[in-house]
Amino acid sequence: MQLVVARIGRAHGIKGEVTVEVRTDEPELRLGPGAVLATDPASTGPLTIETGRVHSGRLLLRFEGVRDRTAAEALRNTLLIAEVDPEELPEDEDEFYDHQLMDLDVVTTDGVEVGRITEISHLPSQDLFIVERPDGSEVMIPFVEEIVTEIDLEEQRAIIDPPPGLIDDRAEIASGRDADDDSGDDSGKRSEAGGV
Repeated sequence: MQLVVARIGRAHGIKGEVTVEVRTDEPELRLGPGAVLATDPASTGPLTIETGRVHSGRLLLRFEGVRDRTAAEALRNTLLIAEVDPEELPEDEDEFYDHQLMDLDVVTTDGVEVGRITEISHLPSQDLFIVERPDGSEVMIPFVEEIVTEIDLEEQRAIIDPPPGLIDDRAEIASGRDADDDSGDDSGKRSEAGGV
């Protein structure tokens, strides 16, 4: 199975190094020296990693045969693709590869069907499950321990304990004030689902 593990960014320096946007939780395994990666577009690769280093918080790679800035810049926006055994599991039992989570049924802790995972969105702060509901609409579920209580790969389901308002329209008001307080100042009220 092929998985996108990085996207090449701009050239760095004049000796053929490039910045990369890492898209794997295991960069030391997937993007280490000697790794041979397929590419998208395919005509750019395959590429073999010659060296890698971290500079100012960014991963820099140099590929075999890429010796100058011009050649490095020509690789910009190329996706790097690793061949991964579908049976391979992450080292940590609480981690999952995207392909393991795709198409899992999502149900609440009390057995209510929510839908099916159709996409995983990797954001800087957290990952999100994009779940297609039976009516065709979509709902986003944060992939955090407080909400996703269990991933059962044998049963092909993700069990969630959503806060009020996450998967339905019945958000509860969290406020220190009484709802009948008519002072006109409702700055203390917020929706649990969308509060800041």
